[in-house]
Amino acid sequence: MNSQAGTSQTGTSQAGASSYRIAGIPGDGIGVDVTVEARKVLDRAAESHGFSLSWQEFDWSCERYTKTGSMMPEDGIEQLSRFDGIFLGAVGFPGVPDHVSLWGLLIPVRRAFTQYVNLRPVRLLPGTTSALAGRGAEELEMVIVRENSEGEYSEIGGRHNRGQVNEVVLQESVFTRVGVERIIRYAFELAKTRTGRVCSATKSNGLIHSMPFWDEIFAEISSEYPDVHAEQCHVDALAARMVQAPDRLDVVVASNLFGDILSDLAAAVTGGLGMAPSGNINPSGEFPSMFEAVHGSAPDIAGQGIANPVAQILAGAMMLDHLGETVAAQDVHAAVEKVLEEGAVRTPDLGGKSTTAELGSAVVAALS
Repeated sequence: MNSQAGTSQTGTSQAGASSYRIAGIPGDGIGVDVTVEARKVLDRAAESHGFSLSWQEFDWSCERYTKTGSMMPEDGIEQLSRFDGIFLGAVGFPGVPDHVSLWGLLIPVRRAFTQYVNLRPVRLLPGTTSALAGRGAEELEMVIVRENSEGEYSEIGGRHNRGQVNEVVLQESVFTRVGVERIIRYAFELAKTRTGRVCSATKSNGLIHSMPFWDEIFAEISSEYPDVHAEQCHVDALAARMVQAPDRLDVVVASNLFGDILSDLAAAVTGGLGMAPSGNINPSGEFPSMFEAVHGSAPDIAGQGIANPVAQILAGAMMLDHLGETVAAQDVHAAVEKVLEEGAVRTPDLGGKSTTAELGSAVVAALS
């Protein structure tokens, strides 16, 4: 695992050991189920490595929205700014439109704290199988570097003549030189610590302004990294490559929308969304970063004790790594791999009959 730049400010316990202030937002559905187990694992890892995690939990969720009309309070961003990290469960529940839950919590946090990198590492873990026949773990490991603050996810636009036959909807994309340069440069720097390969997702044959602009900046920055192999690929062809030749990919850098779609596809071919963590990274460390599983809130199985907590646990490992506790993060990864490889404790999505709590407890035991 590669430690990411931008460690947050940390507090210090009375004994002199590091203490990190973590805001926990369990969210909705299985987000609540899996964050409980992930916290057990992270607290055990912290205990083993001589630091502590000081948790404060927030009930910001769709349930809160139905009661108060808002996903979080007006001073929510100010409250979160006092923490070293944010640990988010899945958000979303029937009855609350997805755009309300997303724009009421997740996206405001990402933008207020300049979390312009959405980092999504994906790989086939030991003891699990890919949806791709005949592919092994050595062929299925990559990381998606998704631009997280602008691009296609813009508030600019509107609906006119709503409900009429001449209704018009405008949705504008926003790409800035600063935004594109910094995400592409991050991808190149990350590639230097891995295999030295970067692939840029583009669609310049269809999006006449934004993607040629992206391509030009990718070429400019590529010239600064002669030791990194750089290529660009149309996003539709890149999606096909993830299925047909995933071993040809390592670091993939993409715009907000393309990165969102590609990272779900990458997770699907490397064991499923229940195994995929992500980090919303503020590389400078000026603001806290936020860590979450890629999967959704799955309200159909919420509270049944059968959700897979691995993605949330691995998101916690990413958080530890970002805070500078790299060895502890590596131990969490190793514990997850040990449990999965042994195969005695598996949730239904992995072909087993174990509960969410049993899998979480097995990872805790593997850390001991």
